Amino acid sequence: MENKKELRTWLDKLNLDHPLVVAGPCSAETEEQVLTIAHELKDTDVNYFRAGIWKPRTRPGNFEGIGALGLKWLQKVKEETGLKTATEVANRAHVELALEHDIDMLWIGARSTVSPFIVQEIAEALKGTDKPVLIKNPVNPDLALWLGAVERLYTADIKNLGVIHRGFSTYDKSKYRNNPEWQLPIELQNRFPDLPLILDPSHIAGNRDLIFDISQTALDLNYDGLMIETHHNPDKAWSDAAQQVTPESLIRIMKDLKIRKETTPEAEYTLAINNLRAQIDVVDNQIIDLLGKRMIVADGIGKLKKSNNVSVLQTKRWNEILGKMVLEGQEKGLSEEFVLKMFKVIHQESINHQEKIFKSNGR
Repeated sequence: MENKKELRTWLDKLNLDHPLVVAGPCSAETEEQVLTIAHELKDTDVNYFRAGIWKPRTRPGNFEGIGALGLKWLQKVKEETGLKTATEVANRAHVELALEHDIDMLWIGARSTVSPFIVQEIAEALKGTDKPVLIKNPVNPDLALWLGAVERLYTADIKNLGVIHRGFSTYDKSKYRNNPEWQLPIELQNRFPDLPLILDPSHIAGNRDLIFDISQTALDLNYDGLMIETHHNPDKAWSDAAQQVTPESLIRIMKDLKIRKETTPEAEYTLAINNLRAQIDVVDNQIIDLLGKRMIVADGIGKLKKSNNVSVLQTKRWNEILGKMVLEGQEKGLSEEFVLKMFKVIHQESINHQEKIFKSNGR
């Protein structure tokens, strides 16, 4: 994407002295519910009032949104509170109705981002719009797919773009509903620093008790804003009850969050950070060196297995390594989740090395 600084224009024009805040219920349920929440948020730092009108559910039979009727409720929100409005769109018809009702911000959900066909349809329906359009990460951890969706919209002459990090599905056991996989949005941020990056802690957490900590992590990583699901009676919400917070809780979260400076010119800080970064560089080089040595050993193991007609994968041995490394990692202050992820990647690289040896012609 060329001229990517254009992508920040809409956010910069807001002239905010705090990160962008998008808040409101997961789903618009009734007109009374929508307006009640909006009025409780109107005199806060909330910049956009969000509400799901069309709700793509994993299985049929669950509440799938109130539909176009909810757009009229969002119009009333703007009229009565002055809050800008936002909702999710998943096809051309949604886009046309949202634009007809002058919704101020649109976003594309994780289930839509996985389909280039859907994204292209939405891009064509939005062609040339000046409304901000945010793209949630795809369900699976695929950075290329996420960026591909952004590029399709940018190519359709939609310059007021941003992305929403809402976490990624996983089969692994986790305390999160969707694993953050922080390395992916960080990589996106490194490639396109002028693409506004918003966090959706509600969908990452799946549990309102985790929202503050996840949000603080995002601000520590220089995210541009937060989208937090907010309901006046969350335990009775028609969808995603466990992850929604009350307006009172949202206000407390926003008050307690710490906004970090990107850097500081103080000489003492500069000297200390440069020293520590130099130490990190030395350790990183040692890690790469050790991994290279480990793969040389793995190659030797592969040659020995091949010459003795022994299979590459040794499950019992692998499980023993994992158990041992988790315990040793804990002694070094490393989380079980981190150690498991790291050694699974290392093990897969070792398997790749050994399979290459098995496929070679030499003994």
